[in-house]
Amino acid sequence: MDTSNTPDSAQLMEQILYEVKRVVVGQDRFLERVMVAMLAQGHLLVEGVPGLAKTLTVKTLADVVRGRFKRIQFTPDLVPADLIGTRIYNQKTGDFSTSLGPVFANLLLADEINRAPAKVQSALLEVMQERQVTIAGESHKVPSPFLVMATQNPIETEGTYPLPEAQVDRFMMKVLVDYPTDEEEYVIVERVTGPAVTVQSVATTDQLAALQAQCRNVYVDPSMVQYAVKLVSATRNPEKHGIKGLGAFITYGASPRATIGLVEGARALAMLRGRSYALPEDMTDLVPDVLRHRLVLSYEGLAEGLDADALIERIMAAITPPAKPLEHEKRVA
Repeated sequence: MDTSNTPDSAQLMEQILYEVKRVVVGQDRFLERVMVAMLAQGHLLVEGVPGLAKTLTVKTLADVVRGRFKRIQFTPDLVPADLIGTRIYNQKTGDFSTSLGPVFANLLLADEINRAPAKVQSALLEVMQERQVTIAGESHKVPSPFLVMATQNPIETEGTYPLPEAQVDRFMMKVLVDYPTDEEEYVIVERVTGPAVTVQSVATTDQLAALQAQCRNVYVDPSMVQYAVKLVSATRNPEKHGIKGLGAFITYGASPRATIGLVEGARALAMLRGRSYALPEDMTDLVPDVLRHRLVLSYEGLAEGLDADALIERIMAAITPPAKPLEHEKRVA
């Protein structure tokens, strides 16, 4: 039986969001994307200037779901052992013991990920993909559920290491976080300078795992899967889909992980919106977030002053989403 739209699960997600919003002001779109990533078991890459409540959002969410939260500040002198842990020699017993690193958490915040060298990034890559780490030939599983949220600072590029394409591709979405409105900033100042707000734990990590399992049961129509395939295919070969002159601006298009991310994301967003079936708008809302970090622009594209979002806009304008299903066609698989 499909339980993805039971009142209990909808109510639980509402309670989680309500508690987080007691602390975090605005940033609704960003918070929605964090919830989508959590339900779809994907990782999130976040770009925004400092001070926009990125860390606060994830920490508050961890408190609300009674999860373990760890934050790692990435720096150029970081080594993989600082991240995953290491073997320690005990002189008294003459044995080696394993000291596990901060990646053993439910919500891991990798702050300024592009400041760490390639060795550290590859250590994070294994844990993101395999959900386990290897220390001295021994594998250790990270807790479940497990979500990596990495932040990038767009204003300082000095002393940063560009993320390898293979690692960037492992992030389900790249979200751009913008400044709050004047009204929101007024409320932020009131909240921060006023009495401290204590959030209530309204869920457990087991309940979160149950929500993730329910998310897999949300129905996605084959026409929507076909739409996702077309969108991703158009980033690799725009001419094939009748989009002339776009191929010269793109060196590499998106991988099949993007197609999977679109389908999984549409499921999670539909569930957040209280439905047991996905609609075309659930997918179209997420297309820029899922694709923007996966397109590698050519020198020609960069010289024209284009960015990934502008190209995605042109692709979405050329490929029409499937028609919204009629009421009698809304069925659950």
